[in-house]
Amino acid sequence: MESAAARVEATGLRTDAASSAYAQMLCTLAYTAARGGRRTEALAMAEGARRAARRLPLQAPAGRLFPISPAAVDLYAVGVHWALGDAGAALEAGRNLRPEHFPTAERKARLGTDMARAWWAWGRPEQTARALLDAHRVSPGEVRDRPAIRSIVTELAQRHPRVVGVRELHAAVSAPAS
Repeated sequence: MESAAARVEATGLRTDAASSAYAQMLCTLAYTAARGGRRTEALAMAEGARRAARRLPLQAPAGRLFPISPAAVDLYAVGVHWALGDAGAALEAGRNLRPEHFPTAERKARLGTDMARAWWAWGRPEQTARALLDAHRVSPGEVRDRPAIRSIVTELAQRHPRVVGVRELHAAVSAPAS
């Protein structure tokens, strides 16, 4: 994928479609590098994706092969920083993101789950519960069916049962899918 990204970059990124493809590839590469512990590469790729996405429209046009937007790049940055163990940078990357920036329920929910992981890593159960409830409301499966997220919900219920929303969240995730 790195060589494909380099070939797209070599075109000069003269069109939004080329910038979109390049930004998407860099986002994917950045997250993969972060999960592999390659911090310098991950951060450089995330920054390159941000630069490529700067001039893209806030909403990708219908039919775009890589429908990425500046907000989507910022959401990837949340995941990159979280994967690198920097919850504060993840929260900073996502501070201006809102569900309305994303066209699908899955992406809206991903905003909630990614921010929740960062809040949880930062030791903020109230914000974690709020973000997970927001995610569950738009796409229950993104919370209920992801083991890592279910684990956070279980820990929240065990360690912070009195936090607003935790009981509701735990009940919603523990109930059988309908």
